[in-house]
Parts: sequence; structure tokens; C-alpha cells
Amino acid sequence: MAHPGTAPISEPIGPRYGEAALADLVPSLLAGLGVPGFRDALGIGPVRQAVLLVADGLGFELIRRHADLAPFLSQAVATSTPLTTGFPSTTSVSLSSIGTGLPPGEHGVVGYTMALPQLPRAMNTLQWALHGKPVEDLREVVVPETFFRGPTAFERAVAAGVSVDLVGPVELAHTGLSRSTLRGGRYRGTRGGRALIDDVVAALREAGPGGALVYAYHPTLDGRGHAFGVDSPEWRDALAEVDRLARQMANAMPTDSVLAVTGDHGMVDVPRQNQIDMADHPELRAGVRFLGGEARARHVYTRPGAAPAVLAAWREVLGPDWWVVPREEAIAGGWFGPAVTDPVRDRIGDVIAAAHGPSAVMQREVFRPETQMIGHHGSMTVAEALVPQLIFRR
Repeated sequence: MAHPGTAPISEPIGPRYGEAALADLVPSLLAGLGVPGFRDALGIGPVRQAVLLVADGLGFELIRRHADLAPFLSQAVATSTPLTTGFPSTTSVSLSSIGTGLPPGEHGVVGYTMALPQLPRAMNTLQWALHGKPVEDLREVVVPETFFRGPTAFERAVAAGVSVDLVGPVELAHTGLSRSTLRGGRYRGTRGGRALIDDVVAALREAGPGGALVYAYHPTLDGRGHAFGVDSPEWRDALAEVDRLARQMANAMPTDSVLAVTGDHGMVDVPRQNQIDMADHPELRAGVRFLGGEARARHVYTRPGAAPAVLAAWREVLGPDWWVVPREEAIAGGWFGPAVTDPVRDRIGDVIAAAHGPSAVMQREVFRPETQMIGHHGSMTVAEALVPQLIFRR
């Protein structure tokens, strides 16, 4: 039996775009609110007011495995169908799919870090800065409002007369990601906990006659998992906190409203002895310009003409614990969605490496904090790529 934090060896959980993917959640809610141009792929049905609570790191399997810690959520999980994240299963990709209603091949955020043609190294999409040191803010170089030209799903809702509010940590209000793929509506900075619930309820009460959509983001579980690991006491406390928050929010919702609870990805533990560091493997560095993605889902950007040799070397070194494919195979396989635009194609690695065993590829010389993490995500295992779709009606 696998450790609660490790990834089972299996076939990849391919994203179910257009059927049951995270990118379908906001379009389904907006269809229920009557916004033209959106399809209710998830069958949520008509709603007057909708709240979407996104708990960072809340994987479907993690709830199912820890029913004792999350009785409210686990009861709903038992009768629900999970959603798949996009690829990679990581925060910036998933939140961009939520904000735009599109797969990554169309919204353009294809990893926690990724290449852009005009940049000398990978861009960190959460920081909107060059990845590694020295850190360089890119908000004036890669202008968020033109990175995704939109409109976002939130902007389309506002244009249709729906009141849209985003409730989350104050420090996220003006990030590049918020300005790019999450723009639209009013951002309400919150302290979290009970204040998050109060701010959500206030947004619903202040909504106009055209209906309301409130997006609420809770970050704690993910941070605890990275720092301490899945099933650590700290992580268990955070999951119980998310369960209480969801229950209290569902009970505080006004009549004729719906609360949807989901996550942006799950998480697995990677033992320190399973870390593969580029600095220790010259055969992984040969022909490589730099890496993108993250430890369990790597974009490998190669030097001209080196892609076939890099593909062979990575397959040889990483072995059966990894899916290692060329860019075109990943695109043809629908990893990034049914369509990949030309600008987005250039952001995808020449080689893609996704872990299915409890393994990770690190670069301590570029980003040492990653080597200190216990919990990781990004790949297409059950534990990482399935997130809940829990609907509570009042």
C-alpha cells in the first residue's frame, strides 16, 4: 500500500477538457447565472447567486483518504464526480483556467515557471518575475493585461450584468496573475478564516439584480503540505480548517444560492532520497538551455537541434517512474487542451517530463527552496490531478 503522500504508478489522468475539467467550472456556473456564450458542461443548473471556494492544495483523493479530518467535505465527495485539473496540476495554471474558463493551451499559462521568447530564463508565473536569482519583476516587461488579451470569464460576466467579486489575501490583489487571467470584478482583500466568510456574504448581499459570482481563495493547505508534507500534523490541522470553513460558508449562504468547493491540485510527498538534482547529473544538463515547470512536471527547453538527444537522456536517467515525451506528443495528446495557439506552443518545453512515481527533478543552483519542500504537485497522478466538484445549495 502506498504511503498517503506518494503517487501510485498508473496511467496518466488526462485532463477532461470540455467534460469534467476545472476549466469547465466557472463557465458552468456562469451558464447557470444566464450569461450568454457559456455552456453548463457540469450540469449545475440555474442559479441566482454562486460562490466558488478554491482551497489551494485540496485534492479529491486527499479528502477521500482523510474522511475523519473533513467530515463535511468527505460526505459530499462520496456522491460526487471529481474534476481533472489542466496540465501541469499547479496553482497558476489552475487559477488561470478558473479565471478565463479556458484550458492552458488557450489562456497561455502552461506552468509554474515557463519560457517566453524574449526572456533569458524562465518566468515565475506566481511572482510574475524571472525565476531564480537575481529576481527581476516582469510586470512592465510582460504586461499582465496584454499577456492574456481576454476577455476573462469574470469580465464577460460583468459585461452581462453579473456582480463579480474576488475574495482573497490582500497581497494577491495586484499580482501579475491577478491582473492577467483573474481580472474582472472587484477584489476584496481579506484576513482569511471567519473574515473570508463575512466578506463572501457581504459581496452577495451587495450584489445587483443581475445575479452574483463570488470567487474565494484560501491558501493555507498548500503551504502546509509543501513545508511539512501530506498527513503531517500541520497539514491535518489545515485540512480540518478547510472543512470547517466550507461548512460554515455553506450554512451562511443566503437562500437560492449555490456554493461550489474545489481545489487547484492535490499533492504527494517526495522523499529526499528521491530528489534528482540537475547539478548531480551532467547527462540531464547536456543540450538543455533551462528548465520550466516544477519538480514533478518539467518543461525542458533545449538548444537548437538537441531535442532528440535530450529526450533520450531524460528517459534513460529518469526511467519508469516518469512519463517523458516530446512537445508535439504532449500537445497531440491533449495535455494542454484541444487547441494550443502559436504563441503558447513556444512556451511549452521541447521535452516534457511528468512524474508518476514518488520522484522529482530539482535545481538547487536555481531554486534551492524547492529542494526543502516535502509535498509537491504538478503531474497527472490521481493524487495530484483530481480535484473535488462539491455543490451545496441553499
